[in-house]
Amino acid sequence: MNDKAVAGLLDAAAVRLGRTLGLDRREARLEAKTLAAHAWCVTPAWLIAHDREPVTAGSANRFEILLARRLAGEPVAYLTGLREFYGRPFHVTPAVLIPRPDTELLVEQALARLSPDTPHAVLDLGTGSGCVAITLALERPNAHVTAVDRASDALAVARENAARLGVTVEWRASDWFETLEGRRFDIIVGNPPYIAANDPHLARGDLRFEPIGALASGRDGLDDLHRLIARAADHLQPGGSLLLEHGYDQGEAVRACLAAHAYAEITSWTDLAGIARVSGGRLSE
Repeated sequence: MNDKAVAGLLDAAAVRLGRTLGLDRREARLEAKTLAAHAWCVTPAWLIAHDREPVTAGSANRFEILLARRLAGEPVAYLTGLREFYGRPFHVTPAVLIPRPDTELLVEQALARLSPDTPHAVLDLGTGSGCVAITLALERPNAHVTAVDRASDALAVARENAARLGVTVEWRASDWFETLEGRRFDIIVGNPPYIAANDPHLARGDLRFEPIGALASGRDGLDDLHRLIARAADHLQPGGSLLLEHGYDQGEAVRACLAAHAYAEITSWTDLAGIARVSGGRLSE
């Protein structure tokens, strides 16, 4: 097979990705196709249909530049500027966390508490790319969704995503509840920083490239979770719900903090691997 054809370049790239990044064959192949499709402005289907087509020197060079950045560890989502979340494409930059499937559990639990036919006031804390706020607004058009982030560059990304997906969200620059004095909501959701500041994983893989302020939170990773639980009651309607994403080993600590602040119906929900990823409770009426 001609190694200058589409298939040959993809095969060689997949081998390099697997060896360098420790990806399995399927993952490496998928990443190679994703980078090629982005570099050449084509669809994955085009790559299959034209797998024997020769690649021009210019196209090969564009692909090689992206591939080299990926081999250096840069996340695919930042290289392509896109990541899918809840079935929709979201624009991402290094100003925001890359949306992850774990966070879809947070959305699902919020949707279960938001009737499609009833108006609700919803708050998303630390919105980042806006993926949670925008998804809730699209899935529940009757809800008024407010989303806050202290980073102006993150809010710019979120606003762009909302405009592209055709949905209205109230965006506010705020350090958690700072600019929400007097505001109360039926449900508050958040995916705050929850990694310990000295966690060695912060220096590995994709995390090296993501905003540290959206990842790390104190010695045990619980600083922001404790802060949000303590303050959320002042911004919830009686009977309102607080739902927070957290680390794989933090469920017990988050549930204990919720109980200490008089929340009821405290529960943790697990991901597909059976790991508690979201915990929450209802404010007593």
